[in-house]
Amino acid sequence: MQITPEMIRNNEDIRVYIACADESMKAMGFTEHSFAHVTKVAEEAKRILNAFGADQRTQELGWIAGYMHDIGNVVNRTDHAQSGALMTFRILDKLGMDAKECAMVVTAIGNHDESTAYPVNAVAAALILADKTDVRRSRVRGSDTHEFDIHDRVNYAVTTSRLDINAPEKKITLHLTIDDQISSVADYFEIFLGRMLLSRKAARRLGAEFSLQINGQILM
Repeated sequence: MQITPEMIRNNEDIRVYIACADESMKAMGFTEHSFAHVTKVAEEAKRILNAFGADQRTQELGWIAGYMHDIGNVVNRTDHAQSGALMTFRILDKLGMDAKECAMVVTAIGNHDESTAYPVNAVAAALILADKTDVRRSRVRGSDTHEFDIHDRVNYAVTTSRLDINAPEKKITLHLTIDDQISSVADYFEIFLGRMLLSRKAARRLGAEFSLQINGQILM
């Protein structure tokens, strides 16, 4: 059975898992990981795959992987990629998804967390890029900067964020504008360097190069 993005978006069980996972993340002090984040990641993964010539079905699988990638947070933040992959397998198998397509989605989700991630296929690469470049002020809960930790402060400092995909020139560039009165560029690298290096690896899996531009300066 061909499982569509619309079926996944409207699945009540999946929506409950996403909402409950975000409640856990909120309790632990993490930034927003709810529908705004997973929808953005889903759309960006699909856009990346489209730009690099993936067929329509692979783009849809990228969307599904992006939308479901963080449900493992309902179990625990630690090893959430693996928990999420197992949960996703159970859900998609129960829905009747083709085994090969299910494997592609599960593999991508199981390989998206920094500690264990690897762009094993194009869908995994697109998911990594879409997830690790979602840095924005609206992910921060609250606005009292005195209560922010470094993760909140860096995300809140990002006033604009744009992922440019130039497939003909084989370039993927994350453009950020950071208010350095709130957080320094050095703070960004302190917590996000691993993500940026992983994004570079993912871009190369797609045959492209990844670069980061902050406040108009190319930093990697």
